[in-house]
Amino acid sequence: MHNPPQLLYTLGGIWFLLVVASVVVFALVKSRPGRDYTELALRTRSWWLMIGLFSIALLSNLVVALSFLGFISFLGFKELVSLMPTRRADRRVLFWAYLAIPVQYYWAGIGWYGMFIIFIPLYMFLFIVFRMIIAQATEGFLKSAATIHWALMTCVFSVSHMGYLLVLPKISAGGSVGGAGLLLYLVFLTQFNDVAQYCWGKTFGRHKVLPLVSPKKTWEGLLGGIGSTAAAAVLLAPVLTPFDNLHALLAGLIIGIFGFIGDVSISAVKRDIGVKDMGTTIPGHGGIMDRIDSLTFTAPLFFHFTYYFYY
Repeated sequence: MHNPPQLLYTLGGIWFLLVVASVVVFALVKSRPGRDYTELALRTRSWWLMIGLFSIALLSNLVVALSFLGFISFLGFKELVSLMPTRRADRRVLFWAYLAIPVQYYWAGIGWYGMFIIFIPLYMFLFIVFRMIIAQATEGFLKSAATIHWALMTCVFSVSHMGYLLVLPKISAGGSVGGAGLLLYLVFLTQFNDVAQYCWGKTFGRHKVLPLVSPKKTWEGLLGGIGSTAAAAVLLAPVLTPFDNLHALLAGLIIGIFGFIGDVSISAVKRDIGVKDMGTTIPGHGGIMDRIDSLTFTAPLFFHFTYYFYY
């Protein structure tokens, strides 16, 4: 893929922020030896790996980038179905569900919007039920069908919208650098929103939003994060997107609000199945789903917002 200067400059800025964060963590560890900063150090090291892999994928060709995103969907789907209750009779159904992942990303890669948008919500939905009927295992049928299809929708259909962003062409409006710029804009703002909500909540948080779902989430953190994300969206839009100020503001609000909802939706799942983290894939963060939970909501909503107004 051709990499415009704006894309490289923005990635360079993200790497600079990571260097600053690493220096701050190092200073804290050295200046306060009595305090335990193990988790913070692990999180920082994991960010180096995650940002490194994402940068390589974004700057590579389309096949590499789609394969990277497809692998993330695979890992997320595997985490969910491993923790959720499924039946022995569902093993062959899960084989077809896993096979749907590369097929869904193929539709994204060739830009076939019609098939991309209905393959999992319609065809896989019907096929999963059909395949389960053939197995003739009726006990737990409804719960199992709902579990597998919800996992496919969350980890594959929703996340695959990031892949479709990559094939969107550059348009003349604003500072658009094409699909890669839109993807970087989405991912950066979604992760920035998570960090901003955490920092605002840690500093000023008093009033809990959903104490039975995510006790550490506060209104102060939520509103502070949404405001910060909206401001960052407006500032970054001229560099990476075709958005005018109004659309950039709306995009920031969508990412801020629905990033929170994606986060707490996975928190609700974890409480339901009785686990702290979805996995141990990413040291200091938990599993893949603990890191991309916000993107399961922001990716499809941001994509369709952009597609409606600009494509």
